[in-house]
Amino acid sequence: MVCKKCEKKLSKLAAPDPFTASSSSNRKIGENKLLTRPGASSKSKPYDRKCKDCKQTVSQNSAKYCHGCAYKKGLCSMCGKQILDTT
Repeated sequence: MVCKKCEKKLSKLAAPDPFTASSSSNRKIGENKLLTRPGASSKSKPYDRKCKDCKQTVSQNSAKYCHGCAYKKGLCSMCGKQILDTT
């Protein structure tokens, strides 16, 4: 669960186009360009963060809570703001 404000922050891992003219000359077969590109260290480890409550790995890059804990408490998984009334 993500609030309206944090929907813009959702990460998208996209691979560069391997068939462009600039990258075709030095392209290696089977190479993962997201891992070899400089400055891509934070996006190459998307499951590095842990949930605040249960210490389970989170599925989004900047999430503070896993989906289960966020739904149980009615919180936004990225910023921790109350979204749903759980009383």
